[in-house]
Amino acid sequence: MATQTVLLPGEEIPADQLPRSKKGTLTLGPGLTHIPPSTILSTTSGALQVDHKKSALWLERSNGRYQPSVGDLVVAQIHHSSTDTYHCSLTPHTPFALLGQLAFEGANKKNRPQLKAGDLVYARVSRASKWEDTEIECCNSSTGKAEGMGPLKAGMVWEVSPAFARRLMMGSDKEGKSRGGIVALEEVGEKVRFEVAVGRNGKLWLDSGSVKETIMIGRLLQQVDEQGLDAEAQRKAVKKALKDMT
Repeated sequence: MATQTVLLPGEEIPADQLPRSKKGTLTLGPGLTHIPPSTILSTTSGALQVDHKKSALWLERSNGRYQPSVGDLVVAQIHHSSTDTYHCSLTPHTPFALLGQLAFEGANKKNRPQLKAGDLVYARVSRASKWEDTEIECCNSSTGKAEGMGPLKAGMVWEVSPAFARRLMMGSDKEGKSRGGIVALEEVGEKVRFEVAVGRNGKLWLDSGSVKETIMIGRLLQQVDEQGLDAEAQRKAVKKALKDMT
């Protein structure tokens, strides 16, 4: 089993840890920064994660807490509003993120979502800095399109680790296999119809139209996360969960 590389803030990524890219480009995720011409440094402490197929690398924070990074998709909860702005909670450990009341597809002063405290939105981090407020948006600022973002109605929210959320967001390869090793959602999806929004901040929004089914899926995913189940164990857990629900 390969030894995991753990870095402290300001440490340089070893050259032999960098993925090989045919195009000569790398995608840097949370916790890393590029210093021209070719130095890559860590900006926080955490374990180095590498996706060789995507030529991408990032850090999973060692304390398990989410730190906003530009481009992250998050499930945010409205806490309160002020003039033209919603103040949203991402986690109990991060300051409120700012969401413009017009940062939705087709929104204008006369036609915009009317959100209240406790409402949920699926959004993207548009600005993240240690020195300024985090900002999020519910549409692509370049195109004005929602691209799957916006208010989340009904359903339930479940807490998982940020590392597990990232694995869920890796999607599947051309053969339909989960890149993050999470097969539970696909297995459940063969028997139950549901919607899911995965937030990089460790929030999962689920809605199957049935409270019983939604609770089953949420608890199942938390079990996979907390127990670190492999693919085969996930399949067994799915079968048991479906059987117990009937």
